[in-house]
Amino acid sequence: MKKTLIAASFASLLGTTAIAQEIGATIAAFDDNFLTVMRNGMTDHAASLDGVNLQVEDASNDLAKQIDQVSNFVASGVDAIIVNIVDTSAGAAITEAAGNVPLVFVNRQPDNVDSLPDTQAFVASNEIESGTLEAFEICKNLRAAGKGGGATGYLMNGELSNQAAVQRSKDVHDIIGTDMCNFMTLIDEQTANWSRDQAQDLMTNWLSSGEPFDFVIANNDEMAIGAIQAMKAAGIDMAAVEVGGVDATQDALVAMQAGELDVTVFQDAFGQGAGSVDTALALANGEDVDSKVYIPFQLVTPENIENFLTKN
Repeated sequence: MKKTLIAASFASLLGTTAIAQEIGATIAAFDDNFLTVMRNGMTDHAASLDGVNLQVEDASNDLAKQIDQVSNFVASGVDAIIVNIVDTSAGAAITEAAGNVPLVFVNRQPDNVDSLPDTQAFVASNEIESGTLEAFEICKNLRAAGKGGGATGYLMNGELSNQAAVQRSKDVHDIIGTDMCNFMTLIDEQTANWSRDQAQDLMTNWLSSGEPFDFVIANNDEMAIGAIQAMKAAGIDMAAVEVGGVDATQDALVAMQAGELDVTVFQDAFGQGAGSVDTALALANGEDVDSKVYIPFQLVTPENIENFLTKN
C-alpha cells in the first residue's frame, strides 16, 4: 500500500509539473498604445489558463536590453519566450539568444522570418493587407469626391527599422502605381516614428509650405491623429482632406466618429497577444505549428465603425 501511495503521489507531481508552464515575454515598449492592448491580450489570456505563468518585461526600445531579457529568460528555465522585437532587422540575434527554448515573435516581423527553426514561429497580421486596404480606400474616397483627375498628399512613415513601416509604405506606393489610383501624387514622405507628437510637428512643417493637398496617409493611427491635430490647429476643414491610419485604436475611432479620420485598418492587437501565448504553449508542448500564424486585418470606415468600438 505504501509503495502504491508513493507511486500515486509521484505521478501526481509529474502531472502538476507537466501542466505548469512558464512563459517569458519581452515587449518593445510599454508606452506604446497599440502594444499595450496586445500585452493585455497576452496577460488576460494567460491568466485564464490553468497552470500558465506569464512574466512580461519592457525592453524600452533598447535592442541590447531585449537580447539580455531573452538570455535571462533562458537562464531562468522558462518553457517558452515571446518577443515583440525592438528592431526587426535583429531577428537572427534574438533567435540565437533563445537557443533551443521555443520562441514566438509577435506583431513585428523579424527579418529572419523565412528561416526560423522548428522551435520558433511568428504571430501577427499580414502587413501586405494593411497599407493596401488603407491606400485603396483613400483612393476610392478621392474618386468619389471628384478628385480622380488629380490629387496630391503626404505619406507618414513609421520607424524605418521596422518591417511593418517599410511594408505599409510599399503598399501605398503599389496602390498609387495602379491604373485606378495613379491620379494620386505624393508631395513628400517622411518618418514620424509611429509618434503622435512627431507627426504633429511634421505636419506643421509641411503646412508651412502653403502647398494645397488632398490626403494624408499614415502608417499608423497615432501619426494620423498627430497630423489631424496639426491641421485642426491650422484651421483646415477636415471634410476637405482624406486621412488614413492603421490599427483602429480607440483614439482613432473617436477621431473617425468626429469626422476627422476617414480610414483605418483594424489590427487585432488583443488577438495577436492571445495567439502568441497559445502558439508559445503549443511549441513548448512539442506540437507542430505553422511558422507564420496570421490574424486578418479588417478595413474600418464610418459605415462599419460600430463593429469595432469595443475591440482595440
